[in-house]
Amino acid sequence: MKIIFYGTRDYDHLYFDVLAADPDYGCTIKFLAANLDPDTAQLAAGGDAVCAFVNSDCGAETLSVLAKAGIKLLLMRCAGYNNVDLAAAKANGITVMRVPGYSPEAVAEHAMALAQAANRRICKAYIKVRNNNFALDGLLGQNFYGACAGIVGTGRIGAAMARICHGFGMNVLCYDMYKNPEVEKFARYVSLEELLQKADLVSLHCPLTEGTHHMINKDTIAMMRDSAILVNTSRGGLIDTDALIEALRARKFGGVGLDVYEDEDDRCAGKRGGAGAAQLPQCGHYQPPGVLYPHGIAEHCGHHAGKCPRLCPR
Repeated sequence: MKIIFYGTRDYDHLYFDVLAADPDYGCTIKFLAANLDPDTAQLAAGGDAVCAFVNSDCGAETLSVLAKAGIKLLLMRCAGYNNVDLAAAKANGITVMRVPGYSPEAVAEHAMALAQAANRRICKAYIKVRNNNFALDGLLGQNFYGACAGIVGTGRIGAAMARICHGFGMNVLCYDMYKNPEVEKFARYVSLEELLQKADLVSLHCPLTEGTHHMINKDTIAMMRDSAILVNTSRGGLIDTDALIEALRARKFGGVGLDVYEDEDDRCAGKRGGAGAAQLPQCGHYQPPGVLYPHGIAEHCGHHAGKCPRLCPR
């Protein structure tokens, strides 16, 4: 089998080069830097399968081009498949496969790292120290011990995050359509409204569906505490980006830690750039996460005056 591997990054080579060189693997891999979309799908001609990622365009038009190129198998190197038009795949005779799961603790620990970075102003502190500024102004956070953690979604990753928060000595509230018996041993399930109203830390661990799209929006943000920290390591579409930016302009949050964005392609660079969005090193995901502080945006570009349509481009 010949696999056309789209959107290749350096870390992909670390693992897939080993597989490709193994004669027992039985597959050859052609690596492409280009991401999968309707224009690049024709590059799969001569292959049997394509390997795509969470930010690939696997819509009906792309799948139609792949089918014409002779592709019969779409391999998603991620757990999520919300970017795949399953009906179109079936109509074009393309079988879709995905990663059934990966270390839930790795994602949960990363979510807590983002929460702590936002809470303790780690990114801002790093920048200040590089400039020989050791003042504590603007760097004060709050204790997580004794605070309330709100976990939205208690699958494997959400449950792991709930355990971490419990270990920090936090009061853990959870929301999910299906209760996790293991989580119920130390946490309490409540309505989404109650969770948002009481939580000092809100961490999202949900799949992106029609029901969860923009679940964090203008109305639900209004329910949250002004000092709350919001973390999203699931899917960017869970949060209404425009509503989030407006909230940050109004200094609604204590901090926001994002590992995902809406429209995770080149267009999102303008949304996450700027003095209010401190970029962290790449952490194994295609897009680098960001930690945003409302005061940072207001200080640097006058968002409070409504002069900037999006995050400051500086």
